[in-house]
Amino acid sequence: MTQSIVVQVGQCGNQVGCRFWDLALREHAHVNQKGVYDEALSSFFRNDDSRRAGGANYTGGRIIALKARAVLVDMEEGVLGEILQGPLRQLFSSTQLISDVSGSGNNWAVGHHTYGSTYREQIVDQVRRAAEQCDCLQCFFLIHSMGGGTGSGLGTFVLKLLEEEFPEVYRIVTSVYPTAEDDVITSPYNSVLAMKELTEHADCVLPVDNQGGVVKVEKPFDAMNNIVANLLLNITSSARFEGSLNMDLNEIAMNLVPFPRLHYLVSSLTPLYTLADVNVPTCRLDQMFSDAFSKEHQLIRADPKHNLYLACALMLRGNVQLSDLRRNIERLKPTLPFVPWNQEGWKTSLCSVPPVGHTHSLLTLANNTCIKSTFGELRERFLKLYRKKAHLHHYLAVDGMESAGFSEALSCLSTLIEDYTHLESPLMPNAPRLSIAT
Repeated sequence: MTQSIVVQVGQCGNQVGCRFWDLALREHAHVNQKGVYDEALSSFFRNDDSRRAGGANYTGGRIIALKARAVLVDMEEGVLGEILQGPLRQLFSSTQLISDVSGSGNNWAVGHHTYGSTYREQIVDQVRRAAEQCDCLQCFFLIHSMGGGTGSGLGTFVLKLLEEEFPEVYRIVTSVYPTAEDDVITSPYNSVLAMKELTEHADCVLPVDNQGGVVKVEKPFDAMNNIVANLLLNITSSARFEGSLNMDLNEIAMNLVPFPRLHYLVSSLTPLYTLADVNVPTCRLDQMFSDAFSKEHQLIRADPKHNLYLACALMLRGNVQLSDLRRNIERLKPTLPFVPWNQEGWKTSLCSVPPVGHTHSLLTLANNTCIKSTFGELRERFLKLYRKKAHLHHYLAVDGMESAGFSEALSCLSTLIEDYTHLESPLMPNAPRLSIAT
């Protein structure tokens, strides 16, 4: 059985992460009603029953003390303090939490350079400790936001550390992007500086924005945290439960990323529900597939149907037959334009355990050129500040930060946009100029 470790960085990363742990426990409790520590639980939890010989390897009795396979990092104490006082406090030991008091001041450079160098050894030690408690470590999940200082700066610093220390372990990153209405004025700087690191050091990135797929609700951030946590529940379901056609986490990168740098995946969830939804209507199976390819169900504002698919994964949960899956793929194929050299670029999985309270659900992960429009809008917001040199002095005053870092990050983002645009060119040969991942 393989295991994964969740690394939560910054306020947003820790709030989303803790919602994931809460919902994951509910799913396992619903399925595992006898409370036995089994392989499904061991994928993201360890049994910390120190009173029995064998500790985390003990599988014969009732669950005594579950601990999450996680490292929690924030440079402010507020959210981590709430976790230690909250209902999930027993899931984490104090050594799994790394914090400071002053925060990063919405400055990527402070998070990346100042706190990165200060906490490097402590972070590495905690990640190694978590890794040593795994029998077969398969994947790191990094959860962070892009607009602030700690999530973007320290989050991408941690991503580089994971690559350096565990180069063979897959790194899947869930990144919450700011919208144009974000109240952090420097968020375009933070996001573009972080994008360079994500492009160079992640295996897959799942971009989510603070408005993607969310209708107007009383607490939009709570709703978004819940939706992102459900994204993570669905993407990890095959690792946690049995199914007739389970998908390994490493297959996501292997099958959906034909070019190493073009690893940004547009996700959609059906049914799409928030904390405010008490009774979610059951969605008909065929309608669920149609909804998954509508922009209303995307977790980032994008419209894949008017752009090219490089590859697409359908991750189903619940009582769904393989014949239903094949029939709907054939029905939708004519409406979904794929690149000419990967017309059969579909990856599918079936997990038998649905989310609690639902008969079935569908997560779609699409590698689609539509993401370039999101990145283009981000570049424009960056340039509005950068042309005026606005607020640059706050970054350049940080040890380790140089002005060239801004131009390099901008160049990296522009190249990424050009690569996606090139794939849409009608003159593009069947043998693309980009190097295919091996």
